[in-house]
Amino acid sequence: MGGQDMIGIVSYGGYIPRLRMDRMNIYQQIGWLAPAVVMVAQGERSLCNWDEDSVTMAVAAARDCIAGLDKKKVDALFLASTTLPFADRLNSGVVATALNLRPDIATADFGSTLKAATTALVSALDAARNGKQTLVAAADQRQARAGSFYEMWFGDGGAALLIGDRDVIAEFEGGHSVSYDFVSHYRSSDHRFDYTWEERWIREQGYGQIIPEAVNGLLDKVGIGIGEVDKIIYPCVFKREHADIGRALGARPEQLVDTMHEVSGETGAAHPLVMLVQALQEAEPGQRLLVASFGQGCDALCFRVTGNVRKLPARHGITGSLAEKRTVDQYLKFLKFRGLVETETGIRSEAPDQTAMTALWRQRKMILGLVGGRCTACGTAQYPKADICVNPACNAAHTQEDYEFADVPAVVKSFTGDMLAVSMDPPAIYGMVQFEGGGRFMADFTDCALDDVKVGMPVKMEFRRHHIDPERGFTGYFWKAVPVVPKEVPQAEVTAAEPKPAEIRFDDRVAIVTGAGGGLGRMYALELAKRGAKVLVNDLGGARDGTGQSTSAADTVVDEITAAGGQAVANYDSVTTPEGGEHIVQAALDAFG
Repeated sequence: MGGQDMIGIVSYGGYIPRLRMDRMNIYQQIGWLAPAVVMVAQGERSLCNWDEDSVTMAVAAARDCIAGLDKKKVDALFLASTTLPFADRLNSGVVATALNLRPDIATADFGSTLKAATTALVSALDAARNGKQTLVAAADQRQARAGSFYEMWFGDGGAALLIGDRDVIAEFEGGHSVSYDFVSHYRSSDHRFDYTWEERWIREQGYGQIIPEAVNGLLDKVGIGIGEVDKIIYPCVFKREHADIGRALGARPEQLVDTMHEVSGETGAAHPLVMLVQALQEAEPGQRLLVASFGQGCDALCFRVTGNVRKLPARHGITGSLAEKRTVDQYLKFLKFRGLVETETGIRSEAPDQTAMTALWRQRKMILGLVGGRCTACGTAQYPKADICVNPACNAAHTQEDYEFADVPAVVKSFTGDMLAVSMDPPAIYGMVQFEGGGRFMADFTDCALDDVKVGMPVKMEFRRHHIDPERGFTGYFWKAVPVVPKEVPQAEVTAAEPKPAEIRFDDRVAIVTGAGGGLGRMYALELAKRGAKVLVNDLGGARDGTGQSTSAADTVVDEITAAGGQAVANYDSVTTPEGGEHIVQAALDAFG
């Protein structure tokens, strides 16, 4: 299977930004204003760093998708998103230039609906029937008002699929689409946030009707039953409704792919592909995957995994991205990175940042593609490309050929942390990186703290936003260095000669932790349970002034403890009254003696 007699998915890639925000952290900061959001405050959401957007995430996912493949065979690039930075500049053209694809390819932007990615996928499959190989990339960075449910539900991320008719890892078996002007939400071109309608109506008349119609139509076309599908993939921000849709389809719970609410949030138009990529990372030959979208209709598509999935080199994908995370503790930093709070930037930020389109055009490969030169006489690589070879033993003239540095391993030669330079995340970290095989580059560092950076450590190059010109509405892009922080070395290897201190344990002891639904209380409860204590997790689950109540906060922490093998019970009494205090203590006695 997987020869030229079928069409389908040839490769996949995924990207979730490294930064994460614990939703209980959001609730603790904004819960005084919107206490009801505690109902969806489970897990964490992904968020873009200040220099990321839908274009940079699409580039990251696409690079993962085509790694190790011949990108000269790519005939088209389709980019899907509802949050592209340019309304009148081909965003997919920026991505294609960053990837150094051939100039004689078709490029197109798909947007205006959350099913844009699957619509692009349908178009790519049509092109595959004519022997064309298409790279489909999707990414979204949706904005939401502070204190809204959507601030909790949303996450940032992207995915990419390479579609063709050779070496197919998942054969396309059929598709079915429905289109309705069902307006669950909308955002006009001059507004920043979505306007949303009543949620019950969206659940029952939107998700609950449109997705089953498209999926059942697909099953009829392909001639299979729901029981013949191994994994069913569709987005839905409402967790209960997601399960209800599965039951309406007659699917078993184990067939439904998790919506990823607890680990990233919903990534907009990209989410059906994000979920599909994660499913492909775990798929076995012969499995059938059904993916559906939602947004003014629904596209439903069915794929059958082939043996080629085992031949595809390992991808970082969604699973790898989720494993590489850095937690952001400051809610204000989250708001600042989203552009939702205006802060003082100082006089240094007033430097002009207009981009000359003429210079960008002439140097597009160097700036957007990180293309330098390599001397054909001596093989020396250099950045930027020049008329004279930089090798003093050569100095040959006009011998430079294009040389791509984006995927070349590099190491830190020098660096500094600059507190005076303008930075969205001070200090500004920058320095010299040395590429393997030759070539040096003065680069900004991103996705790291100053303490992470060491001379000699490896770095990888990532496509990021360089600056935004708000006066003219222009976003400039360039490449930055991301330190590859080594995994922690086991303590036994680091301190083999040192005696290991005895760990403080609380076995067979009972601990009562109030306010344990988040923040320090949650950390104390988790740590006490880790050290053997039986923990009563108390949290009213309301606002800081004592109003409102919810069981979600305490239950979530209890679930974390029990999942890790500990013992815990939840309690929801208030500590503000003597009766509440008595009930808390009595609950601990009743549970643990």
